[in-house]
Amino acid sequence: MDTLKRQNNPVMAEKIVVLYIDDEENNLRSFKAAFRRKYSVHTALSGEEGLAILQDHQVHVIITDQRMPNMTGVELLEKVKINYPDPIRILLTGYTDMSAVVDAINKGKIYHYLTKPWKESELEHVINKAYDIYTERLQLMASNEQLTINNDQLEFLLRQKLLS
Repeated sequence: MDTLKRQNNPVMAEKIVVLYIDDEENNLRSFKAAFRRKYSVHTALSGEEGLAILQDHQVHVIITDQRMPNMTGVELLEKVKINYPDPIRILLTGYTDMSAVVDAINKGKIYHYLTKPWKESELEHVINKAYDIYTERLQLMASNEQLTINNDQLEFLLRQKLLS
């Protein structure tokens, strides 16, 4: 999705806001270097640090490594889904931990799974697609809210007509 479409759509942000969580500082630096011009990038060294960032910033896409000390990526995304259901969640791992991936997909905690080392073009494509889904969900919620308002107004008018 290009910048012009984002500027003309009130639901869409100027820049996609991405939170990348990984316990390896070199990966965080690489990610930020690759994507800082395209996206508004926040990084965190742990799940706890990532959750703290979510308290202070609206985030559209969350990317997390699976294997981290204290809290796995799947555990983090479980917490994120409860407290911050809107961001689209992506799991990234250097290991073939298929049981964790299957668990994350089946429980609806992730939109996409990627392996390390990531390819910049592939990751960019996944982030952009994730953001498209994010904005579609927001637009659907706004439409549903408007439908509820319209329905309430129609019911009120119908009651008024029946009473007169």
